[in-house]
Amino acid sequence: MKTLIVIVAVLLASTSWAVRACRPSDRAALLAFKASLHEPYLGIFKSWTGTDCCHKWYGVSCDQGTRRVADINLRGESEDPIFERAKRTGYMTGTISPAICRLTRLSSITIADWKGISGEIPRCISNLPFLRILDLIGNKLTGPLPSDIGRLQRLTVLNVADNQISGPIPESLTKITSLMHLDLRNNKISGKLPQDFNRLTMLSRALLSKNMLTGPIPASISQIYRLADLDLSLNQLSGPIPASLGKMAVLATLNLDCNNITGTIPPSLIVSGISNLNLSRNDLHGFIPNVFGPRSYFTVMDLSFNRLRGNIPSTISSASYVGHLDLSHNHLCGKIPVGSPFDHLEASSFTFNDCLCGKPLRAC
Repeated sequence: MKTLIVIVAVLLASTSWAVRACRPSDRAALLAFKASLHEPYLGIFKSWTGTDCCHKWYGVSCDQGTRRVADINLRGESEDPIFERAKRTGYMTGTISPAICRLTRLSSITIADWKGISGEIPRCISNLPFLRILDLIGNKLTGPLPSDIGRLQRLTVLNVADNQISGPIPESLTKITSLMHLDLRNNKISGKLPQDFNRLTMLSRALLSKNMLTGPIPASISQIYRLADLDLSLNQLSGPIPASLGKMAVLATLNLDCNNITGTIPPSLIVSGISNLNLSRNDLHGFIPNVFGPRSYFTVMDLSFNRLRGNIPSTISSASYVGHLDLSHNHLCGKIPVGSPFDHLEASSFTFNDCLCGKPLRAC
């Protein structure tokens, strides 16, 4: 009788373990994903052994209810003890295998800052219906973004910065109405910005600097109520600055430097909630709007390397705060106003203009 009880107990325990273990198909997909990568220094994949991929497989998390793989979190720069022991950051080569798409319950994919992972983003990633985070920053990925990436209707974070991704921004991207953080910086993305950018109603950060984007800045961007950070610098954008950008409710950072933007500076930008404004190295002309007031609060205002002319507006002294101000390399003329913020600015803020004078430059 005792023997029977022991056998039953063992069977129940093994059955319970089997229920708790990850699905064999998920384990197989992870091993296929691992097979296309090579990580020679840290040994992060040494823990990927045994039949239960939900138990102590480095960077893998599972849903406690379904025991399906829900998260892959592999960062090449981390404070994890494995990095501290090695006294180095991570380096990994290889490609992201399409086998990752067999993990159909994935909620987040982070394969970031490994510096050497190359190849294209698997197109099948667009078929992962529960994906909320796709973070592939800091690799050597090439090729285009998946054309049907708009199918990821739950996606909130798309970060592929610091890669070598090329091609246009997919038309379907603006269908991801849940998107909150878009980071495409430092790639080779070309073409125009989508005219229907305003469909991304939840977007709070749009970082697209250092690409090869051309054409005008869509005025529809100003309809994104939650947008706080817009960085379009270091592209080849042209045309005027939409005045409506200065009427956005929460926009705090606007970086448009190093483009081919023309026209004048919209006065709305001066009396907006923008505190970090960089319009340098464009082809802006006309006068600096003389509309500064108590609503004007700038930690940074950089208007250098344009074709601005006329006097420095006297109303700058009525701004709530102006920290860093750079008006150099323009065609400004006349006496530099006295008082704040001019009393703490250096000569480099005013050099290479036509005929500015007064402190901190030569006397008039």
